[in-house]
Amino acid sequence: MALESDTPGRAPHRLIAACGVIIILLSAGSALLPVVNGGASAMVVGSLLLVAGLVEAFAGTLHRQAKGLSVLAGVVTTLAGLLFVFNPVGHFSPVAVLVTGWLIVRSVILVLAGRYSTGSVRMWTLLSAAMDFFLAVLLLMGLSISSLVVALFGPTAEIVAGFAWIFALSFVVTGAMLLEIASSERQSAG
Repeated sequence: MALESDTPGRAPHRLIAACGVIIILLSAGSALLPVVNGGASAMVVGSLLLVAGLVEAFAGTLHRQAKGLSVLAGVVTTLAGLLFVFNPVGHFSPVAVLVTGWLIVRSVILVLAGRYSTGSVRMWTLLSAAMDFFLAVLLLMGLSISSLVVALFGPTAEIVAGFAWIFALSFVVTGAMLLEIASSERQSAG
């Protein structure tokens, strides 16, 4: 059965796999957060979210399972990125609250997408949702302690580095999910 794509001449599974690799590579960009200064870190966060969201939304248009919800997860990430890019916040607490909100909304969308997916795609979609929810809970748990530390001493390297790991883990699991979706699409097309 031939798989139709919005991108003629390209196998959708290859494009989805490329999107997965791009998002995994973006996780390395989060390693810049500990070395970026103050307000510029919001721009880095926004840029990472913006690119990851656009890539994820594009990949969502290419696969068959839960297409609309998959695109929506990318759109939510894109909107979060735009918020950071056009309204950069230099303080840790507002950034952490926005990221926590983004992670929770994204995890709900992915749970819904997982319900409309099958096989390994369902498993990886739900794993990605669980990871984002877990990271949101970690941020919520550490937010009050971090807020106090930041208020007293400013953002410490350890807090910023921990924040960078939040993005890295979310992006790696999202990229792995897209690689699994690509594999599933390739098997369906073959």
